[in-house]
Amino acid sequence: MAQNAYAAGEVPIGAVIVRDEQVLGEGFNFPIGACDPTAHAEIQALRMAAKAAGNYRLPGCTLYVTVEPCTMCAGALVHARISRLVFGAREGKAGAVVSKVNVINHEAMNHKLEVTGGILEHDCAALMSSFFAERRNKKKQAGVDFNAGSTDH
Repeated sequence: MAQNAYAAGEVPIGAVIVRDEQVLGEGFNFPIGACDPTAHAEIQALRMAAKAAGNYRLPGCTLYVTVEPCTMCAGALVHARISRLVFGAREGKAGAVVSKVNVINHEAMNHKLEVTGGILEHDCAALMSSFFAERRNKKKQAGVDFNAGSTDH
Protein backbone atom coordinates (compact mmCIF):
# COMPACT_ATOMS: atom_id res chain seq x y z
CA MET A 1 0.00 0.00 0.00
CA ALA A 2 2.86 2.39 0.78
CA GLN A 3 4.28 1.77 -2.69
CA ASN A 4 0.93 2.83 -4.18
CA ALA A 5 1.21 6.14 -2.35
CA TYR A 6 4.82 6.54 -3.47
CA ALA A 7 3.87 5.91 -7.10
CA ALA A 8 1.13 8.55 -6.81
CA GLY A 9 3.61 11.12 -5.48
CA GLU A 10 2.10 10.97 -2.01
CA VAL A 11 3.95 10.38 1.26
CA PRO A 12 4.47 6.57 1.18
CA ILE A 13 2.32 5.36 4.01
CA GLY A 14 0.11 2.30 3.71
CA ALA A 15 -2.30 0.71 6.16
CA VAL A 16 -4.10 -2.63 6.41
CA ILE A 17 -6.77 -3.70 8.92
CA VAL A 18 -7.05 -7.37 9.77
CA ARG A 19 -9.50 -9.34 11.93
CA ASP A 20 -9.41 -13.12 12.31
CA GLU A 21 -6.68 -13.33 9.65
CA GLN A 22 -8.95 -11.60 7.10
CA VAL A 23 -8.15 -8.23 5.55
CA LEU A 24 -11.13 -5.93 6.12
CA GLY A 25 -9.63 -2.71 4.86
CA GLU A 26 -6.58 -1.18 3.30
CA GLY A 27 -5.50 2.24 2.22
CA PHE A 28 -2.64 4.49 1.29
CA ASN A 29 -1.96 8.18 1.68
CA PHE A 30 -3.80 10.17 -0.96
CA PRO A 31 -4.63 13.62 0.46
CA ILE A 32 -3.07 15.57 -2.41
CA GLY A 33 -4.71 13.53 -5.17
CA ALA A 34 -8.06 13.43 -3.39
CA CYS A 35 -7.92 17.10 -2.31
CA ASP A 36 -8.88 15.72 1.10
CA PRO A 37 -6.81 16.44 4.21
CA THR A 38 -8.31 13.37 5.89
CA ALA A 39 -7.24 10.93 3.15
CA HIS A 40 -4.47 9.37 5.22
CA ALA A 41 -3.74 5.66 4.85
CA GLU A 42 -5.26 4.80 8.23
CA ILE A 43 -8.48 6.71 7.53
CA GLN A 44 -8.82 5.07 4.12
CA ALA A 45 -8.36 1.63 5.71
CA LEU A 46 -10.83 2.43 8.52
CA ARG A 47 -13.49 3.50 6.02
CA MET A 48 -13.10 0.32 3.99
CA ALA A 49 -13.02 -1.93 7.07
CA ALA A 50 -16.12 -0.31 8.57
CA LYS A 51 -18.04 -0.90 5.34
CA ALA A 52 -16.82 -4.51 5.15
CA ALA A 53 -17.78 -5.13 8.79
CA GLY A 54 -21.07 -3.23 8.51
CA ASN A 55 -20.15 -1.32 11.66
CA TYR A 56 -18.24 1.85 12.48
CA ARG A 57 -16.72 0.05 15.47
CA LEU A 58 -13.96 -2.44 14.72
CA PRO A 59 -13.20 -4.41 17.89
CA GLY A 60 -10.84 -7.35 17.50
CA CYS A 61 -9.06 -5.65 14.60
CA THR A 62 -5.37 -4.91 14.16
CA LEU A 63 -4.20 -1.99 12.06
CA TYR A 64 -0.78 -2.34 10.45
CA VAL A 65 0.77 0.90 9.17
CA THR A 66 4.09 2.00 7.74
CA VAL A 67 4.63 4.92 10.12
CA GLU A 68 3.41 5.93 13.56
CA PRO A 69 0.01 7.64 13.17
CA CYS A 70 -0.63 11.37 13.46
CA THR A 71 -3.10 12.85 15.96
CA MET A 72 -6.06 12.64 13.54
CA CYS A 73 -5.43 8.99 12.75
CA ALA A 74 -4.64 8.03 16.33
CA GLY A 75 -7.93 9.57 17.46
CA ALA A 76 -9.80 7.74 14.70
CA LEU A 77 -8.30 4.41 15.84
CA VAL A 78 -9.62 5.05 19.35
CA HIS A 79 -13.09 6.00 18.08
CA ALA A 80 -13.19 2.91 15.84
CA ARG A 81 -12.26 0.73 18.83
CA ILE A 82 -9.32 -0.86 17.00
CA SER A 83 -7.79 -3.39 19.40
CA ARG A 84 -4.19 -3.30 18.28
CA LEU A 85 -1.89 -0.98 16.35
CA VAL A 86 1.31 -2.22 14.71
CA PHE A 87 3.55 0.37 13.07
CA GLY A 88 6.92 0.37 11.38
CA ALA A 89 8.88 3.59 11.79
CA ARG A 90 8.44 6.31 14.39
CA GLU A 91 7.34 9.73 13.16
CA GLY A 92 9.63 12.15 14.97
CA LYS A 93 7.85 15.31 13.89
CA ALA A 94 4.18 14.45 14.37
CA GLY A 95 3.92 10.96 15.84
CA ALA A 96 0.92 10.75 18.14
CA VAL A 97 1.56 7.35 19.71
CA VAL A 98 5.09 7.40 21.14
CA SER A 99 7.22 10.08 19.48
CA LYS A 100 5.58 13.41 20.37
CA VAL A 101 2.37 12.64 22.25
CA ASN A 102 0.41 9.55 23.20
CA VAL A 103 -3.11 10.16 21.96
CA ILE A 104 -3.96 6.47 21.86
CA ASN A 105 -3.51 5.80 25.54
CA HIS A 106 -4.20 9.27 26.89
CA GLU A 107 -6.14 9.19 30.16
CA ALA A 108 -9.03 11.09 28.58
CA MET A 109 -9.63 8.39 25.98
CA ASN A 110 -12.35 5.86 26.68
CA HIS A 111 -10.67 3.04 24.75
CA LYS A 112 -7.10 1.74 24.96
CA LEU A 113 -5.14 -0.01 22.24
CA GLU A 114 -2.29 -2.46 22.39
CA VAL A 115 0.65 -0.90 20.52
CA THR A 116 3.64 -2.57 18.88
CA GLY A 117 6.13 -0.33 17.13
CA GLY A 118 9.33 -0.90 15.22
CA ILE A 119 8.13 -3.75 12.99
CA LEU A 120 10.26 -3.63 9.81
CA GLU A 121 11.37 -0.26 11.13
CA HIS A 122 14.49 -0.01 8.97
CA ASP A 123 12.59 -0.79 5.77
CA CYS A 124 9.79 1.65 6.60
CA ALA A 125 12.21 4.43 7.56
CA ALA A 126 14.28 3.81 4.41
CA LEU A 127 11.17 4.10 2.24
CA MET A 128 10.28 7.43 3.83
CA SER A 129 13.84 8.75 3.56
CA SER A 130 14.06 7.70 -0.07
CA PHE A 131 10.78 9.42 -0.91
CA PHE A 132 11.72 12.73 0.70
CA ALA A 133 15.26 12.68 -0.75
CA GLU A 134 13.81 12.09 -4.22
CA ARG A 135 11.30 14.91 -3.73
CA ARG A 136 14.03 17.31 -2.55
CA ASN A 137 16.17 16.42 -5.57
CA LYS A 138 13.27 17.02 -7.97
CA LYS A 139 12.58 20.41 -6.41
CA LYS A 140 16.25 21.32 -6.50
CA GLN A 141 16.51 20.34 -10.17
CA ALA A 142 13.39 22.37 -10.92
CA GLY A 143 14.92 25.39 -9.18
CA VAL A 144 12.30 25.53 -6.43
CA ASP A 145 13.20 27.98 -3.69
CA PHE A 146 12.75 26.07 -0.42
CA ASN A 147 12.32 29.34 1.47
CA ALA A 148 9.54 30.66 -0.75
CA GLY A 149 6.73 29.20 1.39
CA SER A 150 5.78 26.16 -0.68
CA THR A 151 2.46 24.64 0.32
CA ASP A 152 3.50 21.14 -0.75
CA HIS A 153 4.74 19.68 2.53
